[in-house]
Formats: sequence, structure tokens, C-alpha cells
Amino acid sequence: MNNSNVTEKMLEIGRKRPSLQYVKTSLLAGTGGGLAILVLALLEGWLSSPFLMAPFGASCVILFALPDSPLAQPRNVIGGHLISSLVGLTISSCVGVHVWSLALAVGLSIAFMQWTRTIHPPAGADPLLIMMTGAPWTYLLFPVGLGAVVLVLAGWTYHRTQGNQYPKHWFTS
Repeated sequence: MNNSNVTEKMLEIGRKRPSLQYVKTSLLAGTGGGLAILVLALLEGWLSSPFLMAPFGASCVILFALPDSPLAQPRNVIGGHLISSLVGLTISSCVGVHVWSLALAVGLSIAFMQWTRTIHPPAGADPLLIMMTGAPWTYLLFPVGLGAVVLVLAGWTYHRTQGNQYPKHWFTS
């Protein structure tokens, strides 16, 4: 397929109107993700503890738009964030923050998530965030652990109100 055919196909896809149901589903998923982040922000204010971190925005995309994905299941969301954050904290504590240690932390996070069957792509950013900000060990609890649990519970609540089955499984695979 040459480049002009690819361009034509892309333009054709862009001209198709999405169904009303698709638009509704998309808007509701966006609302669910936004409300989940709002809950985390409110908890942060009320409890004076961090609950927000940038990778949670990406987690919301998976939780609310792709709830059937294995990557959206509680084991993956919670486990992936905890494992990757633990790796970032450990590497930072043991060898400090260097170009090579940032790369090592992300690589080890991927390996450990795969090994434990807790792959959650947004969690791959956790070691970078933790190491580049000098986050303390308490970061593993606030915002990582409790924040991930709140996101999963928000996803569960949202999908129940929409009549969807989420999760497909809690902690087994």
C-alpha cells in the first residue's frame, strides 16, 4: 500500500460519523475518568495527603474507556502501580538518580510487572516520576497505593451504574 492509499484511508475514516451510542459512551467514559480524578483531588484536599499523580490520568483512560482490557483489571492497576513505584523508590535509594538508573528502573518495572502478570502501562511512568521528584517512601502509600485503590473503586462504581461488568476479575488472572 503506497502513501497516498494510506492517506485516503485515513481521510475516509475521519469522514465517517460516529453513531450516537458511540458518542454517548465516549462522553460517559470521559465523565467517569474526570470524576475519578476529582475524587482523588478532593481526598487530597480533605486529608492533606497526596492522592494525585500524572500516571493516574492515563490509568483513567484504560479504566473507563477499555474496562474489558486485562490492563484495566484491579490486579493490574493496583499491582502495576505498586510494583513500579517500589522499583523506583528502591533504585533511587540504592544508587541515586542518574540517566542510567532512570532507564534501569523503568526496565525493571516492565520486567517485574510482566513477571507478576500485573502489566499496567501507565505504571511504567511511576519510577520516573518518583525518582525525578525525590519522592519519599511514604509515596508508596500516598498517593500510589491508596490512589490506585480509589481509582479501581471509582471504575467499579461507574461501570455498575452503566450496567457493565467490571472488573472481569479482581485479583486472579
